[in-house]
Amino acid sequence: MRATLRWAQADFRAHRGEALFVVLASAGVIASLLLAGALFGYAANPWQRVFNQSHGAHIWLHTRAGADTDALSGVDGVAALSGPYRTTATTVESRGARAGVMLRAAPVEPPQTGRPLVGTGSWLTAPDEGPGSGSGSGVGSVVLETSVARALWAEPGDTVRVTGPDGAPHLLRVSGTADAAEPRYQPGGAAGIGWVLPATLEEIARGDTGQSVGLRLEDPGDTDFIVQRAVTVLGADRVAEVTKWQQARADAGGDDRLLGAMFAVFGLGALLAAALAASGAIGARVRGQLRDIAVLKAIGFTPGQVARGFLVQHLAFALLGVALGTTAIALLGARIPGRIGEAAAVWHDLPGHTALMIGIPVGAVLLIAASTGLSAWRAGRVPPVPVARAALPSAAPMTALGKRALGVRVPPALVLGWRAAFPRRRRTLVPVARLALPLVLITVALVAWSTLDQFRSRPAQMGLAAALTVRAEQPAGPSDAELEETLATVPDIEAVHPGAEMAALVPGQTGTITLRGLGTARRPYPSAVVEGRAVAGPDEAVAGQGLLDLLGVRVGDWVRMTVGGRPQILHLVGRTIEPESGGRVITTTLDALRERDPQLRPAYHALVLREGADPRAVSGALATAAGATLEIRETPNPADRLEPARGVIGALIAVLALIGLIELLTLIGTGVRDRGRDLLALKAIGLTPRQIGAMIVTAAGLTALAAALVGTGVGLLSGTWLVDTQGASSGIGAGIAQLPPLPVLLTVTAGAVLGAVAAAALPATRAARRRLADSLSETL
Repeated sequence: MRATLRWAQADFRAHRGEALFVVLASAGVIASLLLAGALFGYAANPWQRVFNQSHGAHIWLHTRAGADTDALSGVDGVAALSGPYRTTATTVESRGARAGVMLRAAPVEPPQTGRPLVGTGSWLTAPDEGPGSGSGSGVGSVVLETSVARALWAEPGDTVRVTGPDGAPHLLRVSGTADAAEPRYQPGGAAGIGWVLPATLEEIARGDTGQSVGLRLEDPGDTDFIVQRAVTVLGADRVAEVTKWQQARADAGGDDRLLGAMFAVFGLGALLAAALAASGAIGARVRGQLRDIAVLKAIGFTPGQVARGFLVQHLAFALLGVALGTTAIALLGARIPGRIGEAAAVWHDLPGHTALMIGIPVGAVLLIAASTGLSAWRAGRVPPVPVARAALPSAAPMTALGKRALGVRVPPALVLGWRAAFPRRRRTLVPVARLALPLVLITVALVAWSTLDQFRSRPAQMGLAAALTVRAEQPAGPSDAELEETLATVPDIEAVHPGAEMAALVPGQTGTITLRGLGTARRPYPSAVVEGRAVAGPDEAVAGQGLLDLLGVRVGDWVRMTVGGRPQILHLVGRTIEPESGGRVITTTLDALRERDPQLRPAYHALVLREGADPRAVSGALATAAGATLEIRETPNPADRLEPARGVIGALIAVLALIGLIELLTLIGTGVRDRGRDLLALKAIGLTPRQIGAMIVTAAGLTALAAALVGTGVGLLSGTWLVDTQGASSGIGAGIAQLPPLPVLLTVTAGAVLGAVAAAALPATRAARRRLADSLSETL
């Protein structure tokens, strides 16, 4: 054992550069995997992230005025209170959109428990600290919860109209938007949240208020028990509503599952790529010491001693690299600029942080140990015969095509670089495949990015042809003819489609689906049909993937459903991309529904805007033209819920690029070392150092080019399949995947090639300067 340790120490002194590279490669791989884990937790748990950052309350009690909420602090299991805050129910209008909002009186300093997280703009300010007076001061300002602000198209600096319990209008300036770990606003359902100063609430409500108080618990599992105790303390007659943290989490559960499935794929791919990079670096170092192994065996070392020496040495390197990578992320991860640093800063408060911080380094050490053990076993089988390696050809023989290329004066660096990059089939496929894996994942991420962009830039192709919907207030609203006449006077509206929606019972009456009549037989709605055809005749309909899966039917089948006790039979002629209601929607024309109910009136009108029109501007024009008689809403876009994924995808691309760089450096170093005798031979027959350096750089660039072509090709196929599969499983339907633009793919390819050329520049310079006298050392 002493001899093994002494040899390991001597080997470290003789190859400090290689040892340093292995340590840094291991540290880089661990850091990349930990950052990927942080990004996964950041994106896949949006509600949990907001809850932890805001020190959220597990229970919100909405009580009547006068309830003694201070007594709740004495309830066992309650760790902290948020509030109580005076509240009042209002209606907020902006650009024609209208939303029910529960205004909550809040202090100038946000509370420690249940603290809203300001995303854009600023928090409420006192009157004398505001930029002016009136609506521009702190008294006349409001902070809107993010989902409410999105529904109202409200941004910091905008002015919204608030109608209080007495019906009097008030103008408030939006000072900011904030996230809260509470149920989000749902049009026609749960009210949103807005925060104002107490003086502002008093002006709006004049004493007609309730109270809200948040309870943060010592044990979240005691939620139901604490609710019972709290209601008993306050009195059941004084508690109007109870909101639990499970409800808020379930409200965001769809986003969690979708983002979780998306980033789980990227996380597993990054783990595989990092594993190959780490094992490749260790294997390359072991192969680079075959000469030393032969000498050791010649002087009496047994195969077991050689294997133990490599195992001990590289396990020490691995432990050092893992410790460096883990420590760097733990101490400096939050200081990385951009979304990566933000994810690392909040990661320690998210579920699974401890498991990943322990599991990833331990798993990496075990992986490196397995890889080192395999390489050490191979090292133990190296024969102690120095001439055996020198007798083996180190490169493929020159082909007839290569000889002909040299004969027609093709630059030798290009010909020899091609020969070095693609020597033999197996020796060509392995490095190309290993380098292509990170590029495959990067391309898959770009497909996901492009799909999200498609929802924004071309919503009509993603089932969102109508940007706005308008509803007339009943019964005081205008008639259908008057409404259509009003809509015709507003510029930038290309088409108006009357519509109605109703719940329908599926065959067997075991569930409900959404039956939608939209457009007329003369002018049908432009649905995004991806299979079959659009509606063109009576009793024809198109449906989303969720409905087809629910009923077990296909395009071409007839579907019978029950609406209001009467049957409705429709012929499915196409499948559409359907982002709403999990795809469980069947769409026909309004004329088809009127055959069953001749008195059916449109419940709303879907507005298709001209290309390039701003929905906010059109909404404002509609509000001006129709006064307060219309309720205007923007069509929900799934991209809004996946907006956090955009920044995280960009950060994951950076992590994968780092893993690819480590793999690239390993491949370049291995290639230069394995071709050491060939390079000296080429120098001996007259090649200049510049030509030798150009050959090495060319070989690296060609290998990277081949890997980029393979990686982007496989990534496009895999990304399309992955996005369409996810779309089908979510009910939206396959056919939503969008390929990245050609310039983006060319940029990825060019970046890989330029990165390889830059990484190979230094090894090429060093190899070109080697002296002929060194050739004697290359015989082993």
